[in-house]
Amino acid sequence: MLRSPAARRDLEFARAAGMIAAADYARLRAALERDAFARRPADPRGTAPVRTIVAAAVIAAVTIAVAVFYLPPSAGDRAPGEPATGTVPQANALAMLEARASAAPGDVPTQLALADAYVQAGRPQDAVPRYQAVLAKDPNNVAALDGLALILVASGSDDGAIVAANRVLAQRPKDADALFVKGFALYRKSDWNGAIDVWTVYLDVGQYHPAAEMVRGLYADARAKAGR
Repeated sequence: MLRSPAARRDLEFARAAGMIAAADYARLRAALERDAFARRPADPRGTAPVRTIVAAAVIAAVTIAVAVFYLPPSAGDRAPGEPATGTVPQANALAMLEARASAAPGDVPTQLALADAYVQAGRPQDAVPRYQAVLAKDPNNVAALDGLALILVASGSDDGAIVAANRVLAQRPKDADALFVKGFALYRKSDWNGAIDVWTVYLDVGQYHPAAEMVRGLYADARAKAGR
């Protein structure tokens, strides 16, 4: 068993998301396995701050909320900041969606709808390959990148989440989902100033975003830690 489950989790999600080359994955996996047998001194930093632990627990629920309200079947065509007017298919429609997606692998809205339904059903591991399939056809699809970024940050894979969020922000600098994800990942990496800069924009454009209330508290905490 690997000594660092968090590192292993990040590595596995980075591979699943297609954000790491096979050779790099093999090298890093081998390094983690070797490291599993190495002794470490006690961590002098102590336990994580309670606020960070609570935020990490809440993030998965926020991921589902964002998928429900921001990623309907037509999400790939929505304008920046436009709220969803549709709903993600419920569990009893999942089999039908799966059949439609299998019959039409090139139908981007159907692939997105199925990915979103998987997220809502608590099956992010099944959503990832659907988002990947969309990105294989349309590398800059914002809905797929946002969905993938949310899954990555919910899993604790902060670096991968930042990569996905940056690809969205390069196209839509005020995309609330991407700003939320990037800021949260930077906060969790203790990059207080980075989180503040990103979340300053987020709180301006995403005041009605599902995560806004949580972000306000974390934003204040980051400012206090940064002395700003």
